[in-house]
Amino acid sequence: MPNLSDGQKRRLKEQLDGLQGEWEIRNEKVKRIRAALAIETDPTKQFQLEQQLKAEKTELNLLNNELHEIELQLEPSYPPESSKSGIVEPESKNRLQTFQFEVVTVNAQGNITNRRNEKAKYFAENLGNGVTLEMVQIPGGTFTMGSPTWEAERDDDESPQHQVTVPGFFMGKYPVTQAQYQAIMGTNPAYFKGDGRPVENVSWDEAVEFCQKLSQKTGQTYRLPSEAEWEYACRAGTTTPFYFGETITTDLVNYYGEYPYGSAPQRKYRQETINVGKFPPNSFGLYDMHGNVFEWCLDIYNDNYQGAPTDGSAWLTGKDNNFKLLRGGSWINYTRNCRSADRIGSARATRHHFVGFRVVAVAVA
Repeated sequence: MPNLSDGQKRRLKEQLDGLQGEWEIRNEKVKRIRAALAIETDPTKQFQLEQQLKAEKTELNLLNNELHEIELQLEPSYPPESSKSGIVEPESKNRLQTFQFEVVTVNAQGNITNRRNEKAKYFAENLGNGVTLEMVQIPGGTFTMGSPTWEAERDDDESPQHQVTVPGFFMGKYPVTQAQYQAIMGTNPAYFKGDGRPVENVSWDEAVEFCQKLSQKTGQTYRLPSEAEWEYACRAGTTTPFYFGETITTDLVNYYGEYPYGSAPQRKYRQETINVGKFPPNSFGLYDMHGNVFEWCLDIYNDNYQGAPTDGSAWLTGKDNNFKLLRGGSWINYTRNCRSADRIGSARATRHHFVGFRVVAVAVA
């Protein structure tokens, strides 16, 4: 770096002091927003706070870059310890680990025609007593939500198809398990018991309460996925009825196998949930997005997509706030209900031994 005159150093130091002051103000604002998110129960206000948090953290990152550039110019005359880079807590990208997995594709008869290796990043949340929650990084992108009119056994509420742009987020690698639910809530309401099985018999409000308690415990913001986030994550870049391809079999999904889809053969019906992660994931690294248990979404159920959000956010207006959304199908459902686009409206107080949920983490640094 060229030598700086005393006047240049003075001006850079003044600029640095001003940026540091702005950084402190924004960092305090981030802390206040996080504290508000930890106790907020209204989904609409939660979403608004999440957007504010993302915006403030973006500004903090820009300030970090500006501070670093000025310090580079002042070195060695100005101590580098003044940099604010990396101070934002508690999240940090160095928490991310990489895992590898195999993705399979099937033909219309349900036979595997392709196998490929993929990898994704995730972080693990320690829930205590040896229980962890793995959260997979889902890259942002744009996709077509809903099903085409020619898709077999579709419903009208999957129309009209529309483009949705979804910001990046983190999603549970699996549906919430009974061990994870017990660790946070202190109870296990499931009918089919087993630590590694998905929790079920959980109402929408109980799923939201789990997210709130998990947020308070970890300092990270957790919530239910929006319907758009859920379908985007389920499809993982595919446009077929299932992320496996044109159909599924019970070698790949836990569902009512006696009623096949398309040209697939009739298969066994297990009549219960099974441990999560037994079948291949999609190309994002998410397991059990088809079958095993239905999964609650944040949205109010609307009977078509007219007027639906296109930014990935939850649709929080509709005819009845007591009617929420379920996605993914379950062990007791026909194959058609396990499709990526299938939607089921259900009373928020519903508790069934085939209804569970999966969580999303937002504003992760």
